Amino acid sequence: MKKFLILILTAFVSAAVNAELVIEIEVGSASAQPIAIVPFANKNASPLPEDVSKIIANNLQRSGDFDTLPTSRMLGLPERFDQVHFRDWRRLGQSYIVVGSVTHQNGSKQVIVDYELVDIFTQKSLISERVKASPTSLRKTAHYISDRVYQQITGVQGVFSTKIAYITVKELTNKQRQYRLNVADADGKGAYTLFTSREPMLSPSWSNDGQHLTYVSYDSGRPAIYIQHVISGNQRKVTSFKGLNDSPMWSPDDSSLVMTLSKDGNAELYSYDLARDRTERLTFDSGIDTEASWSQDGKSVVFTSDRGGSPQVYRMSLRDRIPERLSFVGKYNTRPRYSRDGNSIFYVHKSTEPGDQGFHIAEIDIETGDQRILTSTSLDESPSVSPNGRMIIYSTLRGGSKVLAVVSVDGGAKYFLPSNKGDVLEPAWSPFL
Repeated sequence: MKKFLILILTAFVSAAVNAELVIEIEVGSASAQPIAIVPFANKNASPLPEDVSKIIANNLQRSGDFDTLPTSRMLGLPERFDQVHFRDWRRLGQSYIVVGSVTHQNGSKQVIVDYELVDIFTQKSLISERVKASPTSLRKTAHYISDRVYQQITGVQGVFSTKIAYITVKELTNKQRQYRLNVADADGKGAYTLFTSREPMLSPSWSNDGQHLTYVSYDSGRPAIYIQHVISGNQRKVTSFKGLNDSPMWSPDDSSLVMTLSKDGNAELYSYDLARDRTERLTFDSGIDTEASWSQDGKSVVFTSDRGGSPQVYRMSLRDRIPERLSFVGKYNTRPRYSRDGNSIFYVHKSTEPGDQGFHIAEIDIETGDQRILTSTSLDESPSVSPNGRMIIYSTLRGGSKVLAVVSVDGGAKYFLPSNKGDVLEPAWSPFL
């Protein structure tokens, strides 16, 4: 039981410093669709603060669903539909092309972004739109266009305009550590620090309206659960019972949190009603019950428990409250998270393969019990599912440092979000914003 708790807490003794992250794409999906993002024509007298077309290309490439054509291979640089020579793009094997321009709006500080998504085979314009933006919001505009293009082609809502939260830790000269709770765009840019402490922080979780984060902080000298508004920074303490106050997670309707408390003598799951300021105990067992996650319909939770002798994944209906073990491969399966369709669970699995003692992100089919390993990285921790259900962000060890990594749910696309100067921990993907 003590070993289980040590493994949970090892992530919070590493050093990190830089909040903003840098993308490093490792591999794309073999089924990625070819698309060309032509550099947008800049019709302004001065350079723009952001390269809109480059951000769009990077977003789509990173998703794993698209293979973007390098600008150096393009045979022309059209900026409108009527300038597209379809034969040239077919020769290059492209299925789609995005063209556009950025123009300063007369008599205003705004710029106008005109863009079109063109189907090379049908020779039709699928999207033709004009977006007005301030020069400082061009990155946000590029994410919006990326979402529109992604959804038009795949039928799935894009996540480029979403956010991620994560924790960094900085070693100070007096051998103390500085912990930071950060929020950034999904591509790691635009990062800012929401809360700073000399004491550990862990388990950030987004409210489903995208307005708040809940997390655990030891700022008061012992673990307490807080809620903080991501824009105003307003913070309030939710629970600070004696013993553990751990692993808070919002219910789908944001009316309550599920969490781990040991106020009654053992680490059990509790539901905390935010309006009534009242806790209700959900589990009753001598083992450790922790790391709970709600189903999308709010009718059940999955959680980690060592009630059977080793940490495993369990599911429990909130109606009958009878835990059902889901994981049976290996002796260590933790930090479960529901898939968006509710048909499978993502979690951390300690490998049982000969010569591999690593911790990987795995998926289990709830109906069949079949397990599938998604990652080949080691010491993987803290999986969080993107709001469209297509990607998993998690923390892993790379080059001796903890970094954030993202893998597609089919295991095909992978990229890293390392900090420039240290470790990054405990990612949480926001809902659609």
